[in-house]
Amino acid sequence: MKEIKKTYWKGLEQLTNDPEFVKYADKEFAEYLPVKGDKGYEDGTSRRDFLKLMGFSVAAVTVAACEAPVRKAIPYLNKPEDLDPGVPNFYASTYMQGGDFCSILVKTREGRPIKIEGNNLSPVTKGGTSAIVEGSVLSLYDDSRLRNPQKDGADTDWVTIDKEIKAGLASGQIRIVTQTILSPSTKKVLNDFTAKYPNTKVVQYDTQSVSGIIQANKTSFGKSVLPSYDFSKAEVIVAFDADFLGTWVSPIEYTKQYSQTRKLGSGKTTMSRHYQFESNLSVTGANADYRTAIKPSQQGPAVVALYNALAKRAGTSPISGGGVVDNVDKAAEDLWNAKGKSLVVSGTNDTAVQVVVNAINNLLGNYGKTIDLDNYSANRSGDDSQMEAFVKELASGSVKSVIFLDCNPVYNHPKGKQIAENIGKAALSVSTADRYDETSSLVKIVATGNHYLESWGDAEPKPGLLTLIQPAITKIFNSRQAEESLLSWSGNASDYYTYVSNRWMQNYYSNQSKFVDFQQFFDSCLHDGIYTNKVEGAQVEILNAPIAEDIDSSAESNVSSTGFNGDLAGAATKIATTYKTGDGFELALYFNVGIGDGRDANNPWLQEMPDPITKATWDNYLTLSQSDAAEIGISMFEGKCNMANLTIGDQTLEVPVLVQPGQAKGTVGLALGYGRTVSGKVGDGKGINAYPFASIINGAVSYNVISGISIQKSENIYQVAQTQTHETFMNREFVIQESVLGEYQKNPSAGRYAPSISTWKSETGSVAPGMLSLWKGHEYPDHHWGLAIDLNSCTGCSTCTIACQAENNIPVVGRDEVIMRREMHWMRIDRYYS
Repeated sequence: MKEIKKTYWKGLEQLTNDPEFVKYADKEFAEYLPVKGDKGYEDGTSRRDFLKLMGFSVAAVTVAACEAPVRKAIPYLNKPEDLDPGVPNFYASTYMQGGDFCSILVKTREGRPIKIEGNNLSPVTKGGTSAIVEGSVLSLYDDSRLRNPQKDGADTDWVTIDKEIKAGLASGQIRIVTQTILSPSTKKVLNDFTAKYPNTKVVQYDTQSVSGIIQANKTSFGKSVLPSYDFSKAEVIVAFDADFLGTWVSPIEYTKQYSQTRKLGSGKTTMSRHYQFESNLSVTGANADYRTAIKPSQQGPAVVALYNALAKRAGTSPISGGGVVDNVDKAAEDLWNAKGKSLVVSGTNDTAVQVVVNAINNLLGNYGKTIDLDNYSANRSGDDSQMEAFVKELASGSVKSVIFLDCNPVYNHPKGKQIAENIGKAALSVSTADRYDETSSLVKIVATGNHYLESWGDAEPKPGLLTLIQPAITKIFNSRQAEESLLSWSGNASDYYTYVSNRWMQNYYSNQSKFVDFQQFFDSCLHDGIYTNKVEGAQVEILNAPIAEDIDSSAESNVSSTGFNGDLAGAATKIATTYKTGDGFELALYFNVGIGDGRDANNPWLQEMPDPITKATWDNYLTLSQSDAAEIGISMFEGKCNMANLTIGDQTLEVPVLVQPGQAKGTVGLALGYGRTVSGKVGDGKGINAYPFASIINGAVSYNVISGISIQKSENIYQVAQTQTHETFMNREFVIQESVLGEYQKNPSAGRYAPSISTWKSETGSVAPGMLSLWKGHEYPDHHWGLAIDLNSCTGCSTCTIACQAENNIPVVGRDEVIMRREMHWMRIDRYYS
């Protein structure tokens, strides 16, 4: 430890010895003294007032037990066999929201879900969860949920709206707008609906679109799919602006894989080598061995430069348009030495860049090894061009009926403003949301949907791998599952449980000789939550989305034998045209690990969860490098910072600024998922809505803006609620212990701080601190608890923070109380700079 000559610091306040920080460094709580112009201060709001304001309650399911006198209490004279008071039950189910997938176990007590766990039987998520998945149980009890179906903003009944909807669907063009659908049974429902109403078209979109990857695979290999990536088989990993450990595509799956390559011990002395090229400091970048900060305009040229470096080693011709980026040559050398055991990914939605990425992985022989196009991922199947066409159709008035299937494009799509302006042109507009949001508040009818913990269903995240969804609680309100609504409007009176089970009987219950009957088979699948479909010729439902239809099941299964057929020259030309570095700032929009795309903005657990990198809560903000902040004149003082006027084209917004070490110079970052206006008492008005800043480039959504940006200092002050410097290590060097792999291979104790204490007995000399005590000490004859975290494989995702909050019912306190160091999390993830 003594050999490492580094200065460690947790925040800029500590690095600069800010007087306000020094004043409270050794205190448990700090005073919140708002200064003139502080626009974030909630004057007169106490913690008790905040907790009342939130409106989160389990009143609908527990208030009767709290009222006295209870006149109709019924004791368990005949206790249910599967329920023991005080003993939890667990039910296998699936979290499936907006393309995000996780196989889960739902912990219930007396019929009420209280905690989410990961399902270890899942070959995809392998027992993992995320902060959003863990926090989803709280949204079940959200007081903002609608109690009944709605018509023109008022309560109504199902008979009334069903009659009106059926009449409206009788003629004209129908559009069903939805995010990625992972459920084969839901696809079957939509196909049945389309058979009843042939003028229907299903439009899929994703807030985190990967249309560019899917289209690139179509042009490169003839398969319009999102590949399955296996980071566990990669000895060298290179990622361009892909936060695969935090938010990109399938972070739960990727984190489990990645962690396997970082573990040491038990005879394992090697680990993967990870290169990250990105603009904003991300969870993935913080875990990388080599991180290079680049502008969004450098991403395309950097990928081309990597291809050319590998092409030189392979003896093939280079392509034009490459840039000079640090660590590219070093990454190329390591990749070349790990051919077939490497992986290159990019988070951009640009088809041209993804074609070059495909060429790189093809040169390295990664297809069929770390990349699988046959056992593809279904997590994202939205088509940006299809959504763009829908926006134009809606504006033209040609759409007579539109159904928003549990999605909110008015908020989370770049063309949300146009959608909002033109919803009224449709004679019939319906949403199946479970609450009012920016979209459902504008439609004529809300067919109030269930929470997923009240629902039946299934999911197929990869071909042949199925999971089931089962309710963990009886419906709390007078809601109805969206699929059941579609069945009703199609003239099918079946309940959705019957529909799903019948479909499973027809498709998957075949040659199952070990089961007495179908019910035993289905119960077994419900118990495990997982089923692998081995039946040949099973029916596959495909929506009318062009991308989905392009999946060619008869194409060659071995991609490496067919070869790469992408137009590299054309891709290079497009990259050279699109990626031009200017003198101004560039904006890199990103998704927050806790809030995600904003669907769960009304969840106070997630709002108060400190971001793993910035450690900020309750806000989004512009992340700005230290050097850029100094040039603009923005400085942090007394824990506060100037706001900035951010101008993008003809739009100007005043945004809080957070000076973030690791931010690429000349860039600013801004999180998506904030700025909700119709989400609930907790989520409304928190931060800035950044979705309108995204753009459509070559038919695909782009979250990078590389021109037309200016930033000016505002005189207003804002204090972002951060938790990182609330506790300091007070120069105790043993708190931070680190070494490098080469030293560990020589000495497994490298970097460890091992102090010894001298004793008064000369023959004893120095001994370990644990050998001395003033007391005899307590003896443990049986097992006792211990906790150790493998800091090599821990990525800092903060899932444990929300899991602990759910498990222990830890309250939230609000932004102002966090500033005063009164957050109540039992688990804290620290990050250090050096």
